[in-house]
Amino acid sequence: MLGRRSLLALIGAPLLPLPVAADDFPVRPITLVVPFAAGGSIDVLARLAAQEASAALGQSIVVDNRGGAAGLIGAASVAKAEPDGYTLLLASAAQVTIAPWVNRSLTFDPPRDLAPVVHLADTPMVLVVAERSTMKTVDDFVSEARANRGGLNYASTGVGTISHLVMESLKLAAGIDVVHVPYRGAAPALNDLQTGQVQAMFTSTASAAMMVAAGKLRPLAVTTTSRSPLFPEVPTMAEAGWPAAEVVVWAGVMAPAGTPRTVTRRLERAFIEAIVAPDMRARLVKLGADPVGHGAKAFAEVIERDLALWQRVALASGVKVE
Repeated sequence: MLGRRSLLALIGAPLLPLPVAADDFPVRPITLVVPFAAGGSIDVLARLAAQEASAALGQSIVVDNRGGAAGLIGAASVAKAEPDGYTLLLASAAQVTIAPWVNRSLTFDPPRDLAPVVHLADTPMVLVVAERSTMKTVDDFVSEARANRGGLNYASTGVGTISHLVMESLKLAAGIDVVHVPYRGAAPALNDLQTGQVQAMFTSTASAAMMVAAGKLRPLAVTTTSRSPLFPEVPTMAEAGWPAAEVVVWAGVMAPAGTPRTVTRRLERAFIEAIVAPDMRARLVKLGADPVGHGAKAFAEVIERDLALWQRVALASGVKVE
């Protein structure tokens, strides 16, 4: 696993023969695989982007939800699909840059078998505690954890997920010992957090927003380099003094490796056009996402940096998905 060519080298690789002339692509509907169940934030992003990009391409983009195994079932299906541009993946770090380091049973090599097309959006994560908690800052959380070694619990959406590994990165930086309690999704984890069954959690700003507004949760800091529009008064982790937990949670479109670059360029232009449209940007910001709209080369650089980050965290923390 991961004995691979650089993603940047792949971007500049010689083009493979096209099954049809590039100007003819696409001649039939495209499938965009979302590796999670319908209704989540990734699914909403996929449907909005697909609707807008369809107009630019002159063909429909059909969203196909293939959930399971933290998104790896859907991701594997795209990695093994015909590299012709007609099967795409709405990818996130969980499948592409985290799984290679923590999952022992992968049936494919994500950074080798999937090629970046376009970086659509980033979503901040936020460290939250119950509103009734005495912790008001990240330093409060760290101090409490140091004073009660092994006495605090934190929730995540599952072993090896980004909500798990972001906390692991903070644990490593702060030298604290808090107990991991994995859940099957954000909703049950946040319910237990606000009742005091667990004491903290990193989750997406979108997932936390309603409970924060209802006075059930208190946000301590967001993981992005700038503050979230959903929580403009909440500092970043760097502002709070903990830049080691600064993480970009990206989402983007990827294609099977070997897809002709002329085809991925056509897709790249269509999705960028979709994501930078003013009404699209406004809708994504309301959902707590930061629209990006960067092409394949810039997206490949994000993936390379992310691979290095999660390799370091996974090796230092020993996190493994059995």
